[in-house]
Amino acid sequence: MPSLSNRNIAILTENGFEEVELTSPLEALKAEGASVHIISPQKDQVKAWDKDHWSIEMSVDKHIAEANANDYDGLLLPGGVFNPDKLRTNEAAVNFVKAFFDAGKPVAAICHGPQTLITAGVIDGRRVTSYPSIAIDLINAGAQWTDAEVVVDQGLVTSRKPDDLPAFNKKMIEEFAEGVHSGQHS
Repeated sequence: MPSLSNRNIAILTENGFEEVELTSPLEALKAEGASVHIISPQKDQVKAWDKDHWSIEMSVDKHIAEANANDYDGLLLPGGVFNPDKLRTNEAAVNFVKAFFDAGKPVAAICHGPQTLITAGVIDGRRVTSYPSIAIDLINAGAQWTDAEVVVDQGLVTSRKPDDLPAFNKKMIEEFAEGVHSGQHS
């Protein structure tokens, strides 16, 4: 099993992330020894969505204006409907995502999380999956979309929904442990 004891991982999120799509990967990353920071355009707290209602609040470790992709070895983009819709309209967040691809660093996105990848311009030609309702958006952006529990393409890990979290977390950890991927690009 890969270890992440020497890895710093960023979780980029906004209010409205799907609770389990942040908490489950966060727990998996910490269990492997990763140092994890929640980064957000929000200054102090981000609020989760749990299926059909607002839920827990989580502390923000770094404001997006203070975050530097060079300080991290991998990036996680949790889903939820509200979260990626807010992130993709935030220039600093989009540039943060682009920087991971420019450096060849692994990125993991679940559910609606890949919507931010569309705005970042890093999805064209990539094999991905997502929540089915955004499949056409990904295809229109040039992605090769497939309905699978998890898809890995040169350091990019994508998954569909909370039911897929065990497979998603496993592949995310593997890719983060491998580090830079020469095929990861923007």
